[in-house]
Amino acid sequence: MTTPRLHPDTIEAVRERADIVDIVSQHVVLKKQGKDFVGLCPFHDDKSPSFSVSPGKQFYYCFSCGAGGNGFKFLMELNKRSFADVVLELAQRYQVPVKTLEPAQRQQLQRQLSLRQQLFEILAVTAKFYEHALRQSDGAEALAYLRQQRQLREETIQQFQLGFAPGGWQTLYGYLVEQKRYPVELVEKAGLIVPRAKGSGYYDRFRERLMIPIRDAQSRVIGFGGRAMGAAQPKYLNSPDTELFDKGKTLYGLDLARAAIAKADQAIVVEGYFDVIALHAAGISNTVAALGTALNAAQVRQLLRYSDSKQIILNFDADAAGTRAAERAIGEVTDMAYRGDVQLRILTIPEGKDPDDYLKHYSAEDYRALLEASPLWLDWQIQQSLEGRDLRQADHFQQATQAIVALLSQIANADTRTHYIRHCAEIFSHGDSRLVPLLAENLLAQVRRQRRPSRDGQGQDAMAQQPRALSALEQAEAALLRIFLHAPAFRTTVTAALDDRDLQFSFSHHRALWHYLQSLLDEPATGEDLITPLRDRIAEFSGPLSQTQYLLHLDEKTQRDILRAPLVIRAATACMEKNLCEKRYRHFLALWSNAAPHASREELAHYQQQIYAEKRRIQHLEQERQVSFADLAQLPWVGEFYNALEPSS
Repeated sequence: MTTPRLHPDTIEAVRERADIVDIVSQHVVLKKQGKDFVGLCPFHDDKSPSFSVSPGKQFYYCFSCGAGGNGFKFLMELNKRSFADVVLELAQRYQVPVKTLEPAQRQQLQRQLSLRQQLFEILAVTAKFYEHALRQSDGAEALAYLRQQRQLREETIQQFQLGFAPGGWQTLYGYLVEQKRYPVELVEKAGLIVPRAKGSGYYDRFRERLMIPIRDAQSRVIGFGGRAMGAAQPKYLNSPDTELFDKGKTLYGLDLARAAIAKADQAIVVEGYFDVIALHAAGISNTVAALGTALNAAQVRQLLRYSDSKQIILNFDADAAGTRAAERAIGEVTDMAYRGDVQLRILTIPEGKDPDDYLKHYSAEDYRALLEASPLWLDWQIQQSLEGRDLRQADHFQQATQAIVALLSQIANADTRTHYIRHCAEIFSHGDSRLVPLLAENLLAQVRRQRRPSRDGQGQDAMAQQPRALSALEQAEAALLRIFLHAPAFRTTVTAALDDRDLQFSFSHHRALWHYLQSLLDEPATGEDLITPLRDRIAEFSGPLSQTQYLLHLDEKTQRDILRAPLVIRAATACMEKNLCEKRYRHFLALWSNAAPHASREELAHYQQQIYAEKRRIQHLEQERQVSFADLAQLPWVGEFYNALEPSS
């Protein structure tokens, strides 16, 4: 059916209920930065975080490609869907009642929306059916298995709604279709029955199996996992993908783990259903499982929504299959890990045990100790690269070195890269401390060659030269950074001005310098002098930071700017905000100009309101940029500002 015109009340209700951080974080890994969140832009090949999400303004914007808008616009652009389709999707997600403008379409739309509700109802009834069957004579073996072999308490069995699928080809079919009178096509769509290959009729998908309901984040049953009680194959059988259930987007136990993940600031990912159940029963509730062993980036992003530190611990089996599973999981999120979007750790339980088996012999505190000792994924990768190699043999040493160099060259953060170069040099030295500096120098040289290929004879000095022509925006950002670098007395003023206006640096080299300066200030040993440590380190960087070397020099213009620093800071931040407003103005103007013919009056009015608001703000900011004689006259005696100059520069 064609998507109906939605009532303005529905659009407004969804707009109020939907949170842009919640919407965007399902597709982009976001990190808190001041009042906002930042991440890699999904609309272009973003190498460094230039994508900003403002929860206060309910607005996103990319400082590189210019993409911007609200939550509706984000989903429309990302998935190439219509405005009405996006509103319908969000209405279902946030459980907002839907009204349409055309009465004739309301009944048809209600049937479309009620399909999901009917499937939820059928699956909930089925879960109760399986729970009841577990307590009957047919389920006695399965119940004994849970209590004795799995050692589960009654409250745990009830918490996870464990049940049993009786034998017989049409036991569940008879209950749902013949007794409860659910339409057979809906029961099939729920993934519970299968059409016969020959002839007519259906048979139950799950028979003689211990049943484990799979629930969504709102604790609604969306599918099942069934464990065979006898010799039937496969040992574990999951529901097929349905309208409600997508194995690649689902994490088992997430509904029960969300609060615990947020509290612990850490998520544990294990392989199996009973690993999750055993850990939750032991009080370690920040645990989920991928349905299968291939944890993917979409599932990782789900978990990162609940952890501020973005920490995930993979606990796969210690056997060869578990190692391969861990490698596959890391393979899905390699880029995220290299960039530092996720703090990934690998937990390998001694003696090849899985968590369920381990907790039968050891305490929850013993498991927590293993969590604390779990190595970072990069340390684990290094261990895997050295596995089975004798470093005293020349060919093995060369192979190990090549593997390590390939690994280290992908690390984006220079400090992290330096740490691991030293660490690997110590491994290769076999305890001979005299060899460590030589090996570290050799590794560093190889990593640099791999990270920075030849540029036809052009040296790095070319990167350090000041651009010949700077735009007004780049000049404004450079002025702020110069004042921050050379005038310690105004650093808090610069920071406060940026925070008050919710501003970030637009140019990648300015962002890189700003973030590095913040990290320097966080170090206890750092004094007011930022120039000296920065000058010592900046030559080591081959990325955007290397383009900011010219800012370290205190030229005449910078000295003049420092003498009138409050006015320069005001004008520079006004210029930065004006640039954002101009982009938003063009963005909403384009939306208004290109609106589809069937766009609602409320949607068009919203665009017009945004256009006028941005235009008024631009005019106000242009006035802020201008410095009048009255402004200059209000400055303190010039001599007071000489104390703000950086004496060491």
